[in-house]
Amino acid sequence: MGKIIVSGASGQFGHAAASQLLDMGRQVICLSRSPEKLSDLAARGAEVRYADFAEPDSLPAAMAGGEKLLLISTTMVGQRPRQHGNAITAAVAAGVNHIVYTSIMDGGNPDHPAVEQHDHYATEQLLKACGAAWTILYDAQYSEAVATAMAAPALAAGSKPDNCGDGLMPFVSRDDCVATAVGVLTQEGHANKAYNVTGPELLSVPQAMALVAEIAGKPITLIPVDDEGMYHYFDSLGVARKSADIGPDDAIPWASEGMVTFGQAIREGHFNLLSDDVERITGRTPRSLRSVLEQYQGGWQK
Repeated sequence: MGKIIVSGASGQFGHAAASQLLDMGRQVICLSRSPEKLSDLAARGAEVRYADFAEPDSLPAAMAGGEKLLLISTTMVGQRPRQHGNAITAAVAAGVNHIVYTSIMDGGNPDHPAVEQHDHYATEQLLKACGAAWTILYDAQYSEAVATAMAAPALAAGSKPDNCGDGLMPFVSRDDCVATAVGVLTQEGHANKAYNVTGPELLSVPQAMALVAEIAGKPITLIPVDDEGMYHYFDSLGVARKSADIGPDDAIPWASEGMVTFGQAIREGHFNLLSDDVERITGRTPRSLRSVLEQYQGGWQK
């Protein structure tokens, strides 16, 4: 069993994936721009290395000795194809023979309206041409995003503007996304395949907010708005419109351009799909949105 490289290991997804791989007795190389944050994984036997996908010179040493790479998409919309391309090139040059990439649902569709999808589509083309085996994980929206970033302000205000209409999303727990990635990395038969990583049910954003309201015991009024209305809402919160304008201390690390066009993609049906890929790969039923909301409800303001 060769070494598995996990990028972004100081993030929630990467840290959880590395931890699960260590639990399975696998040799793990953890990459991060902040390796000092990975002392717990180092103490468990992981090799911790500095890597910055924006700095190609940092990558040959970071990728050395790895057999597989979990390439977790970076956060800078518009910069990711270059960053991911640097990582893919360095990984293949170092002898990595299988790259598993975290994309978004319908990410292989060049007509997908979400701005971040263009990054994913470009990355997928690089992967398919790189010479190594690849696996693409088309992740639905995280249930944890509903339970935190969406639920908290909606409960505090008692309302939420929304441009998603009645479009449906198979909200999926990050736990299930991580378990699916780990399964692909440690099982045979996943080379050159793509999987839809979804939860067990399709829900609209209004239905998801109704669940939040039910569990919290507080009403939330959904206010349908158009895309420009959503931009104005995020402007009022001080959210940058473009990723390039996000400051290091901004409370919300996502640009409104990404969130508004993501809402458009939901509205237009780009996520209206259920899959049994999570259960087939992990051997377990994916978590419901309700179960994740109940897990996080203690953090909601009363």
